[in-house]
Amino acid sequence: MRNKASPGEYLAFLSIKYEVDPDKLFYALISAWKNEKSTCGNLSIECRGKQKGKVIFLITNGQKVVAQFPIPEEFLLEENNSIKDFRETEMLRRHLVKKYSEKRSFQIRDLRIGMKKVNLKAKVVEIARPTLVFTRFGNYASVANALIADETGTIKLCLWNEQISSVSTGANIQIENASTSTFRGERQLRIGKKGTLRNVGT
Repeated sequence: MRNKASPGEYLAFLSIKYEVDPDKLFYALISAWKNEKSTCGNLSIECRGKQKGKVIFLITNGQKVVAQFPIPEEFLLEENNSIKDFRETEMLRRHLVKKYSEKRSFQIRDLRIGMKKVNLKAKVVEIARPTLVFTRFGNYASVANALIADETGTIKLCLWNEQISSVSTGANIQIENASTSTFRGERQLRIGKKGTLRNVGT
């Protein structure tokens, strides 16, 4: 990513990834340029020298090296901080979408049919009596729909086999990596092989 991005774009990426204010990052770079070292949030910035009109910076987070890269002197001499502008580029938007799709916890009202990697915390309102079905894999399995709710709404959760006995009415559950589908015209949450379901108290 660093090789493909401009200095402003890469710095904008770092400001988002490490949750530091772009203005503070910009002025921390200038401070390190003048004073050899500076800090910005959890990041430490060190000026490692100059080469062909560029300033070499080393950025660390604790003992971990985040990046070492050159920044043109004219970038540091600009009156306006362009890091903020670069936070709106397509590359940064893709990074944010990936970041929040992986980590975001949804509410039931946010769920749309076809969503994947859904993380959700909800309360089990009721669990229907399990039924025995013959699956497309040629075996029998127990299946039951649970009605789960949060403060924004309710949705059916499809439970299979041991999942049915792992939850109880009134329990709070944490669902990870589920997907949404539709069954007989109703939204439904499904936990596939990669998904997890666990109790988090009552």
